[in-house]
Amino acid sequence: MPDISVIVVNWNGKHFLETCLTALRRQTFREFETILVDNGSTDGSVEYIRAEFPEVNLTSLNENRGFTGGNIAGYERARGELIVLLNNDTEVDPRWLEELHKASREYPSAGSFASKMLLFDERKRIDICGFAMTEAGLTIDLGRGELDGQEWSEPRKVFGACAGAAAYRRSMLEDVGFFDHDFFGTYEDGDLSFRAQLRGHECVFVPGAVVYHRLTATMKSYPARQAFLSQRNIEFVYLKNMPLGLMLRSLPQRVLYEFGGAAYFFKQGAGMAFLRAKLGVIRQLPVVLRKRRQIQRRRTLTNGQLRALMQKNWLGVKWKKLMTAWRGPSAAALRARRSSS
Repeated sequence: MPDISVIVVNWNGKHFLETCLTALRRQTFREFETILVDNGSTDGSVEYIRAEFPEVNLTSLNENRGFTGGNIAGYERARGELIVLLNNDTEVDPRWLEELHKASREYPSAGSFASKMLLFDERKRIDICGFAMTEAGLTIDLGRGELDGQEWSEPRKVFGACAGAAAYRRSMLEDVGFFDHDFFGTYEDGDLSFRAQLRGHECVFVPGAVVYHRLTATMKSYPARQAFLSQRNIEFVYLKNMPLGLMLRSLPQRVLYEFGGAAYFFKQGAGMAFLRAKLGVIRQLPVVLRKRRQIQRRRTLTNGQLRALMQKNWLGVKWKKLMTAWRGPSAAALRARRSSS
């Protein structure tokens, strides 16, 4: 029985697989299995994996179930006590799994672990080191765009881990559940992390668990789709998980952000995708509210304890990002923080 199960989801990403899977072969920690879920690729990915990486446990789906559905299929086959997710457009350091495994022993109360994700083509610059959650229910990528340095050299508690390179204890997932299949892709990790925090499961950033990531390599080709998913799913996260008292407390900030987001996406040519996303939330509201009742009934953290985990200075950070993108070229509009599908 392997200690770790690594799940890689692939959709027409054959050109990424040699780098990704060869790096897994070089891991210093050996008690792991690799599960690759192919989302109905048409580029020869399945045949390539079978020929070149026979050690990989391959699950070939006949349709694209997204990052969320692909990982759910992988989780159903996983045998490890530590479930590790990895984007296909990455290259991991040889000690990546060793560092995650060590952290799981050093922090027995933590339910999940965030890798240090650096940019593939600029390896001293940070992609993401986990994320914070604001009182208005918005995520902030920690370290995004900064040079790697002393600030990111020590472990720390974070709200959640980017699922592009995250580790989850099986015991935590059995308590709070895995990904919500309704997300398809984008912000499913925010939802999972929120549910985990509400149940008292901490997340730890592991600085030695280094991953090099081609930022938005898959999703950048589908900007309208990315806009739709991100703006629908961010509402799912908020409506399912945020306690009512904190919703009321942060309502003005949330409304301000929604108006700013609408202006931003319309300027970038994705306004209709933004509107379809919000209408999609309304159509699915009965299902979302049923999930909310279950989550809120089981939470163990008080509102005060949850607020203590949240980022307070959210407005300046988010507004700065919006204005930077507003003034920049349209290609900057949809540089999502998330994992590819």
